[in-house]
Amino acid sequence: MINRSLTVLLLMILAVPGLRADDAAKTSEVRLKDLVLQLPNTWKTAPSAGNMRLATYTTPVADGDSEPGEFTVFSFAGGGGGVADNLSRWVGQFSSDGRTSKITKGMAGETEYYVADISGTFNKPVGPPILRKTEAAPGFRMLAAIVVLEGKGVYYLKLSGPDATIKAQAEAFRASFGGDSKTETDFEI
Repeated sequence: MINRSLTVLLLMILAVPGLRADDAAKTSEVRLKDLVLQLPNTWKTAPSAGNMRLATYTTPVADGDSEPGEFTVFSFAGGGGGVADNLSRWVGQFSSDGRTSKITKGMAGETEYYVADISGTFNKPVGPPILRKTEAAPGFRMLAAIVVLEGKGVYYLKLSGPDATIKAQAEAFRASFGGDSKTETDFEI
């Protein structure tokens, strides 16, 4: 009995590194200029809605949701505006009625980043961006990050879609750029 218990314990200990290797195999490295991301293999490349996007991906649909999440990456010559301005703009893309938002700041190694987690009725863009048309999308959530690569550029990452779909991808979103929600601190805009 003791030998069997020890054998099971040993197998469990040996299996842990294997699980980590399997987890790593579930992502792929994606390089966008100076930004290196680890994206889940379940996220699929999608056509970009404009030439300002460096990349667009869709995520799996969560049970009960009707559409996938959309992950986009942007970077602009000259920086694309200040941190607070962009965070405020993202919060403003949701109707103020019933909106919840939390802004945090973190470090991924030497890389500073900010995350906006916003839920409620999203004013979802429809059609060409130049037309600025939107439609109300209740029950949506957005995770948006500003990743500051010192001396190399600022990158804007957005994951938006139905709440349950985004909730299921929240940790993968942060892990993609090395973020960790447990080490982040609140940030006021």
